[in-house]
Amino acid sequence: MGANYCWFMSIWRTSSLAHVLFEKDDFKLDWAARKKICADIARGLAFLHEESQLKIVHRDIKATNVLLDKDLNAKISDFGLAKLDEEKSHITTRIAGTIGYMAPEYALWGHLTDKADVYSFGVVALEIVSGKNNSKYRPANNCVCLLDWAFIAQQNGSLNELIDPRLGTDFNKEEAERMMRVALLCANTSPSLRPTMLSVLEMLQGTIIVEELNLDPGTIIVEEVNLDPGIYAEDIRFKLLRDQSPSSLLYDTRPVSSMSAFSQDLYSVNHG
Repeated sequence: MGANYCWFMSIWRTSSLAHVLFEKDDFKLDWAARKKICADIARGLAFLHEESQLKIVHRDIKATNVLLDKDLNAKISDFGLAKLDEEKSHITTRIAGTIGYMAPEYALWGHLTDKADVYSFGVVALEIVSGKNNSKYRPANNCVCLLDWAFIAQQNGSLNELIDPRLGTDFNKEEAERMMRVALLCANTSPSLRPTMLSVLEMLQGTIIVEELNLDPGTIIVEEVNLDPGIYAEDIRFKLLRDQSPSSLLYDTRPVSSMSAFSQDLYSVNHG
């Protein structure tokens, strides 16, 4: 008989990462907490993508879908799950996600792979370092959003400008820069050039070197989704997403779920 899979859910009375990071003025996340939260999210996604017997894509990784307990342990919640068959590297599906966190190939064409989660993780990692909401923050330097600012800062060698000033000076600047560089790798517009979540976790932990960002952020490799490269004559990182009709996308308007799942919450139950 085949294996059946049971999801054991934890019921928490807790806050989301978004609430703690963007709204809770009387609570400051120090660097150690931010580093741990980021690693927890990466570890959970690595399990879903690479370690579970079912290859699962979350589809809506964002700060409101990361729950924190009283000890600031992070769990991924509110799964809009999609299972990838062993024979397929991607599926084409109706879009279900949140603007500002969706990978371009998924937001525009419904082309879904595990690399869509990697992209979303990159956005969340930048939010963790900067303390700013990618969907709401508008930089003063004519950038479209936090991610746009981060790519420009990386090109200018000024990534440290993104670091949350609430961290003060008592934090590991090398680790913060590493997290931002990993985040930008994850948010590459080309799916094939995004790292796997297992590699992301190892880069965050410093066990492997952070790869170089080797693609101009205004371009995208399109052969893997059979698209006409002519539409990329302009910088499309955010222009096309911004110009999308709201009615053409599914916005997640559900409240943050009280049920969450993380790597240790997934068990395989085999029947004879």
